[in-house]
Amino acid sequence: MNWILLSLLSAFFVASADACCKKSLVENNEYLIAWVRVGFAAPFLLLILPFIQIPKLDIYFFLVILILLPLEITALILYMKAIKLSPLSLTLPFLALSPIFLIFTSNLMLGERLDRFGIAGILLTAIGAYLLNVKTTKKGILEPFKAIGRERGSMYMIIVAFIYSITSNLGKMAILHSSPLFFASTYLPILAAILFPILMWKNHGRVKQLVSRTALFSLIGLAIALSTIAHFWAVSIIEVPYVISVKRMSLLFGIMYGALWFKETNIAERLIGGVVMIIGVVIITLF
Repeated sequence: MNWILLSLLSAFFVASADACCKKSLVENNEYLIAWVRVGFAAPFLLLILPFIQIPKLDIYFFLVILILLPLEITALILYMKAIKLSPLSLTLPFLALSPIFLIFTSNLMLGERLDRFGIAGILLTAIGAYLLNVKTTKKGILEPFKAIGRERGSMYMIIVAFIYSITSNLGKMAILHSSPLFFASTYLPILAAILFPILMWKNHGRVKQLVSRTALFSLIGLAIALSTIAHFWAVSIIEVPYVISVKRMSLLFGIMYGALWFKETNIAERLIGGVVMIIGVVIITLF
């Protein structure tokens, strides 16, 4: 299957999961929803195992998993904090910064390099992030950056974007030492098992909430499962920065969810920044 289509599918499903998580966070804490995101995806992913060939695993695969898990857990919790504290249309676009970080991390970790068009497209995503707060420029050219500093949800998402620029490369390493479908079907279930004690600690041992919104939680899990499969399949085909860049089309989907589902304001202003980011993604994809 074409890697662009796979990346777009991953973007749509992850944006859908984000919107459902935002809805769930009204009544639940971020630790519960962080676990729901992976825990409810696990059964869907485990269904794949009987139908795929189990690859021979080496020591490098297990070393990558050991490094991935703490980074992924940190990013997941910060991700949930970000979308709980701030509007989707203001937090999700900062995930577009991860391709900028990937210029350096992919080159360092995987030896993957972008051409001049790729770099130009990535710079456009940074300009788009600046334009998210464009209305504040009347207070000074640096005011948008100050506004970002005051928005905790945005700051959390910038940290998440950086962590993802590392975990995306580690994920490809794991795929190279296994297979896309095997890694997709096993990684999130392992992550869910590791994250569960943290949930119990933060939730004071209460598990009743896990069955409070079964339909909504299952929808989140299904969306994450489909996004995970599409993501790792795409990463196995082409360089990581390109997949992540196209996957950031989820920003546009997220902004639309914010407007239609949560009635978020200032959408037009934020959509300008989001569209500029998407133009950067298109340049990366076409050239």
